[in-house]
Amino acid sequence: MAHPPQHPHIVVHSPALDGSRRVTEGDETLGIATHVDDVGEILRLADLYVTDVEGSELIEWQGGGPEDWPGLSEHHEEA
Repeated sequence: MAHPPQHPHIVVHSPALDGSRRVTEGDETLGIATHVDDVGEILRLADLYVTDVEGSELIEWQGGGPEDWPGLSEHHEEA
């Protein structure tokens, strides 16, 4: 009996202090995203074509969803 095809497990990690988010597949870092559009481009460059980055079940968003890209200015307010 044939095994079902493996789907990649993509993780967009929690935002860093500068708001960037690491994108991984398994143990491999695919790239660093600073916007949701970057995630789509990183996946395209890795030959993982996901047409709906924000709604795909293949992508696990950690530390916030596709709309969460806090920058350093949101972490430290100027006096």
